Amino acid sequence: MPSSSKRRATPPLDGVDSNLEHRQDAADNPPPQRSAKNAFQELMAPKQKPALAVAKRPSSPRKVFKHRDNLGQYIHTPETNSRVVYYTDDWVVIKDAFPKSAVHLLLLPRHRHQYRAHPYDAFRDPEFLASAKEELEKVKGIVASELRRQFGKYSATEKARIDAMNMDEPPEVLPPGRDWTIGLRTGIHANPSMNHLHIHCLSPDLVSPCTNRRPHYNSHTTRFLVPLEDFPKEVGDDSIRDEASKILHQDLKCWRCGRNFGNKMARLKEHLEEELMEWAKE
Repeated sequence: MPSSSKRRATPPLDGVDSNLEHRQDAADNPPPQRSAKNAFQELMAPKQKPALAVAKRPSSPRKVFKHRDNLGQYIHTPETNSRVVYYTDDWVVIKDAFPKSAVHLLLLPRHRHQYRAHPYDAFRDPEFLASAKEELEKVKGIVASELRRQFGKYSATEKARIDAMNMDEPPEVLPPGRDWTIGLRTGIHANPSMNHLHIHCLSPDLVSPCTNRRPHYNSHTTRFLVPLEDFPKEVGDDSIRDEASKILHQDLKCWRCGRNFGNKMARLKEHLEEELMEWAKE
């Protein structure tokens, strides 16, 4: 594999806009209802239902390719796409057009021998797997920075760091604050919905207007999302792929407290809003 060239950003993320737009298969994501809530306006207000820190309903991306090939445009012409966070000769990172969490990025390889391969096959190459893991760490850092930007002011763990930054003469070394990489959801789907290999990196909350069906939620909170640490895998011996439909349609369970909501997606979404508030205040 060729070595990566200098990173090119298009444009700087501004911390990754809180109205993050990302994408997955448009055919699998019917247009969600637009949310009228604003991020955390009533976080501290007593006896009021908390507001969401989620993206507005994203607009559809340019339809240059058939829907299962839509990721190809970011690989071949990253410099022309506003969803691109950064790119190199070997990798491109984009904002998912249909984000399933407050922050949701995709990491795509650009080498022609890998970007059309199923990840189970591509990750048999130890050099490629190592490169993917290294690049994913950079993506996790971007997601963590955006979470700190969006939610840091509500976090008790961040207080000492924020107070130090607000001093007239801030110390040379700031308190470390909260590690926002903890709990990030990363990996590939056992049965990818898109033809181009892509690695997910998203915040743990699953709060988004695009998370509106059981498969949307379960595909990111169950073993259907396979971490890179599990590779290499043998395709023929993988029960996750064999049981994909069962996994995606199993009961909805809160990622944080474990409460079972059965098939009640609307009730789960209301609960996830509350859990996001509590998680942000940790």
